[in-house]
Amino acid sequence: MARWLMLLPPVLFLSLAGMFYVGMYRDNPGQLRSVLVGRAAPVVPLTGLPGVPVLTDADLRRGEVTVVNFWASWCPPCRAEHPVLLQMAADGVRVAGVNMMDRDADALAYLARDGNPFFAVATDPNGRNRVEWGVTAPPETFIIAGDGTVLFRFVGPLVGTDYETRFVPELAKALAAQE
Repeated sequence: MARWLMLLPPVLFLSLAGMFYVGMYRDNPGQLRSVLVGRAAPVVPLTGLPGVPVLTDADLRRGEVTVVNFWASWCPPCRAEHPVLLQMAADGVRVAGVNMMDRDADALAYLARDGNPFFAVATDPNGRNRVEWGVTAPPETFIIAGDGTVLFRFVGPLVGTDYETRFVPELAKALAAQE
C-alpha cells in the first residue's frame, strides 16, 4: 500500500504536465469558445430604452449581418470601444445594442453625450437575458448572420491588436458572405 502512495505524486504531476502541454498547443488558447456559434441567436429582451428603437428577434433575421454589442454605461471598457462602434455604424455596419444591468436614465445620458451607434437597443436590467447568450460581463460582441445564426463571439472591448486580428477579419468574412 505504501508503494502505491509513493507513486501517486509523480503520476499526478505527469498528468497535470500533460494537460498543460496539450493546452498550450490548442488553437487560440486565449479565446473563450461559445456554444452559440453555428446556432440560432438566443432571444433578445423585450424591453428597451425610452425614445430609442427596441431591438427585436426579427431584427437579427432580416437578411443582413448584425453586430450585437452587450454594454453598460458604467463599464470603462465599453467606453473605450465606443468610438469603434460609432465608426462601424458610420461605415454602414448594422450595430445593435443590449444594455445590461444599467439604469435607463444612465444609459440614455451616455448615448446622448457620446453618440448612439445602435440602430436599436434592448435592455437587460437584471442581467437575466445575458445568461442565455453566455455573456459573463460587458462588453461582449457577437456577429450574427442574416438568418440569425451566431457566427462569432468576441469577449472584451473592440480595441487593440486582439480586435484587429480576430474580430475585424471575422466581420469582413461575414459581410463578404452576405453579398
